[in-house]
Amino acid sequence: MTKTNAVRRNAPHPSGLDRTDRILLRLLAERADRSYSELSDLVHLSPPAVHERVKRLRRDGIIRGTVAKLDGEKIGCPLLAFIHVTTEGWGMTEPVLALRKLADVEEIHTATGDTCLILKVRCSGPSSLERLLSRIQEIKGVRATHSYVALGTYLERGPMPELPEPGSEGSE
Repeated sequence: MTKTNAVRRNAPHPSGLDRTDRILLRLLAERADRSYSELSDLVHLSPPAVHERVKRLRRDGIIRGTVAKLDGEKIGCPLLAFIHVTTEGWGMTEPVLALRKLADVEEIHTATGDTCLILKVRCSGPSSLERLLSRIQEIKGVRATHSYVALGTYLERGPMPELPEPGSEGSE
């Protein structure tokens, strides 16, 4: 039984990333402007070693970019809404994809269930949302939209890598 536990403990994470990579990714996801020196202190590696790991994570497409998180209210877009779009047939058409050029549209997702597409949008106010909805409903093949305006946001972040507890399966 001891041998089996040792094998599990040293088994690679399903993502192929080791514990240090996952910790680095979480730290960068929380605050992407951390210096290599600060990261090195937090993961107990030298700054050049951290730099090489981050470079590899970028090269492998795990880190897809570094962006500034903007405050919607402070830039004049306080209204956050989610729009469910029902279409005829496959919803991802060229006119729908053209919506990504609009500053109000933050995300476009295909979905299962009662809707075909889910859009995350930020607008300057109700009239701006109304204009966007009108534009979406004019797209050929769009049958209906259902909008959900967010009253408050308590968590908003991108994907975060799982960190197993030290000594548990998959940790190093």
